[in-house]
Amino acid sequence: MEGQSADLISSLLPLVALFAIFYFLIIRPQQKQAKQHKEMVAEIKKGDKIVTNGGLMVEVIKVDEEFLIVKNHDDTEMKLARDFIARLID
Repeated sequence: MEGQSADLISSLLPLVALFAIFYFLIIRPQQKQAKQHKEMVAEIKKGDKIVTNGGLMVEVIKVDEEFLIVKNHDDTEMKLARDFIARLID
C-alpha cells in the first residue's frame, strides 16, 4: 500500500511542477498587465492623448462613466467605449 501512494505522488509531481511553471510564466504576468491597464483606463482625464485598439491617436475632451468623448486630429469628435483604449501616449 505504501508503494502505491509513493508512485501516485511521484506521478503527480511533474503535473504540479508544470502547473506552477505555467502559472508563474503565463497567468500571473497577464493578471498583472490587466490590472495595470485597468488602473490606466480609470485614471484617464480630459486632455490626455490615447491610442485606441483600432490604432487611432485621439485626445480626450470629456470623460463619462462608460464612454469617452475624443477628438481626432481634424477636430472630429467621437464617442469611444473605455474598453477600447489600448494605451496612453506620454
